[in-house]
Order: sequence, then structure tokens, then C-alpha cells
Amino acid sequence: MLYGEAVGMTPGERLVKAVLLPLRLAKNTARLARSALMADFLTAYSITQPDKPAVIDDRAGGTVRQLTYRELNERANQLANVLLGMGVVPGDSKVVWCGQNSIGLVVMINAARKLGVTAVPLNYRLSDEEAAYVTDHSDATIVYVDAEFAPMFTRIRSELPKVEHYLVFDGDTPDGMTAIDPLIDAATKGEPEVPEAVEPGSTMIYTSGTTGKPKGALRRGTGSAAQSAALLAHIGYTPDDVYMPTGPLYHSGPGGFMGIALVLGQTVVLQRKFNAEDWLRLVQTYRVTSTFAAPTPIRMVCNLPDEVKAKYDVSSMRRMIANAAPWSFALKQMYLAYFPAESLFEVYGSTELGVNCVLRPEDQLRKPGSCGLPAPMVEIKLFDDEGNEVVGVGPEHTGELFVKSPSVFSDYYKQHDKFLADNKHGYQTVGDIAYRDDEGYIYICDRKKDMIISGGMNIYPAEIEAALEHHADVLEVAVFGVPSEEWGETVHAVVVVREGGSMSADDVVAFAKEHLAGYKVPRSVSFVDELPKTGSGKILKRELRAPFWAGRSSQV
Repeated sequence: MLYGEAVGMTPGERLVKAVLLPLRLAKNTARLARSALMADFLTAYSITQPDKPAVIDDRAGGTVRQLTYRELNERANQLANVLLGMGVVPGDSKVVWCGQNSIGLVVMINAARKLGVTAVPLNYRLSDEEAAYVTDHSDATIVYVDAEFAPMFTRIRSELPKVEHYLVFDGDTPDGMTAIDPLIDAATKGEPEVPEAVEPGSTMIYTSGTTGKPKGALRRGTGSAAQSAALLAHIGYTPDDVYMPTGPLYHSGPGGFMGIALVLGQTVVLQRKFNAEDWLRLVQTYRVTSTFAAPTPIRMVCNLPDEVKAKYDVSSMRRMIANAAPWSFALKQMYLAYFPAESLFEVYGSTELGVNCVLRPEDQLRKPGSCGLPAPMVEIKLFDDEGNEVVGVGPEHTGELFVKSPSVFSDYYKQHDKFLADNKHGYQTVGDIAYRDDEGYIYICDRKKDMIISGGMNIYPAEIEAALEHHADVLEVAVFGVPSEEWGETVHAVVVVREGGSMSADDVVAFAKEHLAGYKVPRSVSFVDELPKTGSGKILKRELRAPFWAGRSSQV
């Protein structure tokens, strides 16, 4: 048993023991010669539970690949040693990885962590223009890419002067790039040589941008072990859980909770690309107990015909973490009609701030619209526009939500001014507007910075506006989210055409597709002669949004 049930131990202490026990066992093993290696959980599990499945990649076509903890550790070591041979510098270098969910990505994530390098997940749905910006801005010298998306890097290679190696896995390799799988196979399985002072690898996830360009949210090291243990105890994870990310690993949520699963020695099941019925097949086949999901995929599961859902047993589900966008009350009712009632948790958080609030299963129907109480070791304050703390309760006492906790990110890479702009009295914000009720539960009611969440994807209007304004016939444009039962929100653009110009909605959409990822392209377009503005010239987006959201209690 990897975790203790000692008399008097708190749940948090038992979870810390779940992580530390295999590390203590590893310290007594002669195979580990250097003290720096003893802190690596994957190395420890390769000794304490070598034959337990660590990751299972089960694809709809019938292809199943599995790595045990011993095999995953060896494979991560091999890739890490290849990277060292290519000049990667522990504690300094940055590596971009790109691809759909696969064992190849899990191997890279762990290799980067072992080396202490900064891993930069790249959304494979980005346009060439967006992918080139992120890769170059991050200062990555290595690109590690699924063969399916290697052609994108062939197209943008001339724009990436800092990249020294393009490593392609799981398929054919374009000319001028390196097939990495044979190099991994031939590399030594021993632990990589890393200076003792090097911290575990950092991550830098690009969150798109409120000013037209994405921002790299840098998170150094692995965060606070005490806070992580407290959160895991609060949710009730155990080493016996089976986790399946419902969404791509480049998202901070699905990827972050996969990291938690591996730290606890759980088994991770991967679905390469979401399909509702195949998701149910995987839940039943592997008795999945835990996942992290945006509302859209779960809505697709719940909307399957009853005769399809009846074919699959979902009684194993114990910890459904609802996040990425607000789940509607109707969706929660649909979920609870099919899945175990005690399984539904909702968390509120962000790439930058981590998990900030948790709404537990017993409160899901009691607190409609709430995202819960502050998570363990998280302090939340609300401030008004003048910087005064909001202490009242109820929807008439709203303020911008600020967070202080050990899980807040380190900085925006090369954009420290933007980090400072979102800081107040040592608390950090991403611009959400909220209020409290009389029991301290938090309700998110609006977004100060206009961000759209569509199908769990964060979309920033300024980025779309900046792209559309390059069209010769666009004088001005305002972009915002409008309600959608299927996606939560969809992108709407209001366009002012230049005098003498001519544009249709199809023209706007076609131009957006040339410059933006598909999920950022407006789904609807309207035209006006003039945008409403304040006396200082600022566009009044709330006036534009109001007709679409009329009659709704929340504007998100």
C-alpha cells in the first residue's frame, strides 16, 4: 500500500505520505547513486510499482499502447538523454511540444520535468501565424511534434530562427526534421545527469492575449506540495484512481490533473481525440474514476441517445472535475441523471492562478450558479474600480476577483508589466467579476476583460479584432461572446465598414480563417454605422452585448 492510514493522520498528511513513501523507499535502493535523483516521483514508482500501468493510449481504431511505470520512467530518461546530447541546458532551455493526446506527449512532459527545462505546450489548432509567434516568443530551441502536425512547422520554419532541432514522433518525418523515436530507442535508460541545484521543470502556457498577442504564463517548478496535498485531500483522490483527461493535454486543466495523477501513482488513460461514445467505451473498459472536463464534451455525452448510453457502465466515476467554462444548471442535472451523484465537483481557476474555488457534490444543486468556496490555502478578495475591498454580500456587491495562493503563476514571460498591471496588494487577477453570498460562496457574473470561453477554449476579443482590422474595408470592429447552448458562448463580431468599402458576413469569416485558429473565427457577424463609445472614445461593449444576454442572470 502506497499510502498510510496511521491513527491521527489528516487526509492531507496521508496524501503527502502517498507521495513521500515511494521516495523514501527509493532512497534505500542502491540503484540511485545521486541524491538529486531521489526527489523524482517517476523514478521512485519505477522501483516501488514497476509493473503498474502508468499510461494507456487506447485509440478508436483498435490500437492500444501501454507503458508501465518502469517503462515510462525509462522512456522519459531516454528522451531526456537525447535532449542533453542535442545541447539542451537543464534549468535554462525551452522546448515546445505539440500534438494530440498520446504516450509521446506524456514521455516529453516527464523528460522536460526531469531535466528542469521549461515545457511550452502548443495548441495544435492555432493558425500558422499564431504558432510561429508563440514558438519564437518562447525562445524555444527544440520543437517536439506529432507527425500529424509536423507540416505546420515546415510551413513556418523560416520564421523560427532560434529553433535548432525539429523532433518528430509517431509517424513520417518531413525532410530536414529528425525522427525522434529511433533515437529514443537507442538512448541509455539511465537517469539524466542534471546538476543538483536545478529545480524540476517549469511550464509556460500561452493564454492568448487581451492586447492582441498571446502571453506566456510562466510557472516555475512544481508548485507547493502542501497546497497540492490539501487540494487532493479535499477532493478525495487516492493512488488507486484511474484518470482520463477529457480534453487536450495542452490545456492547463486536463494536463495539470494528469500530472497530479502521475504524482499519486495512478493509471492514466488517453483518448487521442474526443468522441462521445468512444469516451464512454474508455470509461467502462478501464473503470475510469476521475476526469477533468469542459461543459461541451460532457453535454455531447449526455445528449447521446438513451439506447447508446445504456450500453455503457459509468458507475466507476467518482471525481468529475467540471471546469474550463461554467456548467449550466441544466447540464448538471443531465449529468447527475446518468452518473453517480457524489461524483460531480466544480472548480474555478485559470492557467495563471491555479485552482481557486471548489464546489463540492453536496452543493451542486443547493448553490446554482456558484463556483464554490475558496480552495485550501487560497485567499480571495474582491476590489472595486477604485481599489477598495468589497465586503458586502449579494449580487449588488460585485468586484474584481483577486487571488493570493502558492499556486499563482510566476510571471508573464518577457511581459512583466502585464503581470504587475494585474496585481493589487499582493493579490493577482485575471479580470473576473464576482460576488459572495452570505455563506461565503463565490459567484462569477462577468468578465472585466471580455474573454470568451467557447467549448472550454479561452478566446480573447482583442486578438480577433486586431486580425480583422487588417482588412482594407474594416474601419472598426468589436468582438464579444454571445450565449450558445452547445458551446457556452460563441464569437460574434460587430463591424463598421469603411466608406466606399463593401463586406458581407462571409467576407469577414473568410478573412478571419486566413489569420486565426478555427475556434476563434466569428460564428456570427453584424454591421453597424458606428460603434457606441464613452466620452473618452472607449467602445461600450456592454451595450453591444446586452441584447444577446437579456434575461440571463449571468453574463458569462
